[in-house]
Amino acid sequence: MWRGRPQSARAIANEQFVLIMRDVHAESDRTYGSPRMQVELAALGHPCSENRVAHLMRADGLRPKRVRRFRITTDSTHTAPIVENVLDRQFAVTTIPPPNQVWVSDITYIATREGWLYLAIVLDLRSRRVVGWAMRHTLEWELARDALAMALGQRQPAPGLVHHSDRDVQYACDGYRTALSEHAITASMSRRGNCWDNAVAESFFATLKTELVMDADWATREEARCALFRHIEMWYNRRRRHSSLGYLSPLEFERLHDYAA
Repeated sequence: MWRGRPQSARAIANEQFVLIMRDVHAESDRTYGSPRMQVELAALGHPCSENRVAHLMRADGLRPKRVRRFRITTDSTHTAPIVENVLDRQFAVTTIPPPNQVWVSDITYIATREGWLYLAIVLDLRSRRVVGWAMRHTLEWELARDALAMALGQRQPAPGLVHHSDRDVQYACDGYRTALSEHAITASMSRRGNCWDNAVAESFFATLKTELVMDADWATREEARCALFRHIEMWYNRRRRHSSLGYLSPLEFERLHDYAA
């Protein structure tokens, strides 16, 4: 007899949730776990508890990609001057000054069948938004300079901004230090062999490689450039929800606080 009964309202709702979650899962490139999925569902007008979301995701096989560790590329074996660690791991969003007062920078490498592509980023520590980026097939200091120039052009920060990086020669060289000085920016650098001093930038790259690079097989650097541009500007900055921002995207966070540029 029970087989002939109509579905319950909850069962029907669960089916609807699963259909929506499949779309969100695909749109996020299989990166959202239950916390972000729950927030996304609520934003789409379908509130649901996290436990229920987690149960439905498991039942439907919707599993997020696992974050992997990646090799650090810092090369501090140079004779350029090193500055003190002004930032001193002050990463908590609630204690960081408003956007455009603390930036963090770093460089990573991306594999393509044509060869390495190097990516430099400048990230606002308060909003977690990538405010500057640049790509080259070589590791000259101009790679870091170009990312900084983009950030300065877009954000036009007031004097006194703190810029934190690791000890790579690209950031310690005369050209980069001059660029910071010309814009009244205070330089800060990680301590030797201590990747945690630049943890937010390292975390961005770990997320980027897990969500995009790990499954990619780009034939050319240009293919990788296009994919990285879309990921940074169309997904990460505009739509990806950050737990440190109350599950807002960087752009939503800035708009909420009237900082969007």
